[in-house]
Amino acid sequence: MSRETLSADRPFTVAILAMGGQGGGVLADWIVALAESQGWVAQATSVPGVAQRTGATIYYLELLEPEPGKAPVLSLMPTPGEVDVVIAAELMETGRAVLRGLVTPDRTVVIASTHRSYAVSEKAVPGDGAGDPRIVEEALGFAARRTIAFDMDSLAVRQGSVVSAALFGAFAGAALLPFGRAAFEETIRGGGKGVEKSLAAFSAAFERVGSAPAGVIETVRSEKLLPPLPAPLGIAVLDALIGRIRAEFPASFHAMLHAGVRKLTEFQDPRYAADYLDRVAALLAADRAAGGEAHGCAFSATAAKYVAVAMAYDDIYRVADLKIRAARFDRIRGEIDAGPRAVIHVTEYFHPRMEEVCGSLPAWLGAWIESHPRLCRALDRRVDRGRRVGSDSFLWFLALFLVAGFRRFRRGTLRHRRETDHLEAWLATALSVLPRNYELATEILACRRLVKGYSDTHARGLSKFDRALSAVPALLPRSDGGAWLRRVREAALRDEAGEALDGVLKTIASFAA
Repeated sequence: MSRETLSADRPFTVAILAMGGQGGGVLADWIVALAESQGWVAQATSVPGVAQRTGATIYYLELLEPEPGKAPVLSLMPTPGEVDVVIAAELMETGRAVLRGLVTPDRTVVIASTHRSYAVSEKAVPGDGAGDPRIVEEALGFAARRTIAFDMDSLAVRQGSVVSAALFGAFAGAALLPFGRAAFEETIRGGGKGVEKSLAAFSAAFERVGSAPAGVIETVRSEKLLPPLPAPLGIAVLDALIGRIRAEFPASFHAMLHAGVRKLTEFQDPRYAADYLDRVAALLAADRAAGGEAHGCAFSATAAKYVAVAMAYDDIYRVADLKIRAARFDRIRGEIDAGPRAVIHVTEYFHPRMEEVCGSLPAWLGAWIESHPRLCRALDRRVDRGRRVGSDSFLWFLALFLVAGFRRFRRGTLRHRRETDHLEAWLATALSVLPRNYELATEILACRRLVKGYSDTHARGLSKFDRALSAVPALLPRSDGGAWLRRVREAALRDEAGEALDGVLKTIASFAA
C-alpha cells in the first residue's frame, strides 16, 4: 500500500468577517466552489458571532493546489500573521480584524466595504456613539500590505443584490488567485439563485477595483447636506414662507430655515412654520443687538436648528402619522426584499401611558384628569400595558389614520401647552444670558439636543436638560462658560446612566467652593 506524505506547501488563507444578512456564508461557499472547480483543495470553517449585531461571524478558508502523492494539511482557525486576505462586509469589522492580528503589513490584502452597520453599543449611546472611521483608515495605512475599500453595499443595492456579491467581485478584481474572471462568474451561476443580480453586482465591483488606485480608502461620510432654498413652488402659502426666508434672513441661514419650515409644515401646517420664522426673526434681532455680527450670528444660527427641533416634538399624533406613511411600507418592503406581489404583515408594538393619553387631550381635560390621582390611576391600569397590533390590517390602519388626523387639534392639547411653556422658558434663559456671555447663551440653545423622543425617553431627556442648565448660574461670570456647558452637554450624551454628566457637574460646582 502506498503511503502519502504530508504537503509542506503553505495554503492560501482567507478570513471573511460578516454579520447576519450580509451573505458571508454565501461568499465563503462561492470561494470554496471556485477553488474546487479549478482542482484545488478547499476547507471552510466558521465561528458565529453572539448575535446579529453584537458580533460578526468569522469564516476562515484555506485553499491549496494539490500535489500528487501529498496529503494537504489545513487548519481550522486563522493564525495571526498568517492570513493572506481579510474580507470585511463592514468598515468597523476591518478594524476588529486589525485588533485580532489578522492583518499584517507583509502579507495581508484587505478587501472591505466602507459602509456602516452600527453596533448595539453605538446605537445605545444617547448622542452620537458611532465609531470614528478615521481610526480604522489610519490603522489600515500601516497594518495592511494592500487595501481595497469602497462602499460595496450601496453598489450592490443599486444592482438589486447584497454586499457579498460585490465583495466577491472585488476579490476577483484584486487578482489574488490564478483564476480568470470567467471562473468566478461561473461559480455564481452554479449557485442558481439571484444569478443575474449577483453577476451585476460582481461586475460593478470588479470594474471598480480595476479603475481605483490601490490603497485608496473611499470612506462613507455621514455628513448631512441640506437642500438649497428652492424657487417659488406655485403654492401661495408656501411661497410666502420661502419669500420671508429670502428677504428677512442672511443667506447663511437659508438652508437651515428651509429645512425647519419643511419639517414644521409637515408636522403641523404652514401657519405653524410661520410661527417658527417669527421666533427665529426675534432671536436674530436680539443677536444683532448683542453684537452677534462679530460672532457670525452663531446664536441665531443655532436657534434656527433647535427651535425647529423643539417645535416638532414627538407625540401620539406624530407617531401614528409616521406608522401609516406609504414611504415607510416601501422601506420595509425594500429591507426584506419583498417583491411587488408579496403579501407582508407589519406588527407594531405600542405601550402607551396615561401621561401620553392626557397630553393628547384638550388642555383643560388632560389637566383635570391629572389633578385627580385616583381617577388617573384607575385609567392607567387599563391603558399602561403593551400591545401588538397589525398596521397592515384595515381596522388598525384606520385607527392610526384617525389618530394621525387629530393633529389639527394639536395646538389645544395639554402636551402642546407644556412644550410651548418649556420652549419659552428655554429661550428666555438664553436671551437673559446673551448680553453677558455670548458663547454660553449659544450653548444653552444647543442643549436642546438632549430632549428627544416621547414617553420615558422624553422624560429622561428633559431631566438631563434641566440638570445641564442648572450649571448656567455658576458658568455665567466665566469667560470659558460656553466651553464648560459644551462639556456638560457632551457628557450628558455620552452615556444613558448619566455618570459622566455627574462628574462634570461636580467639577463645575467646585468652582464656587
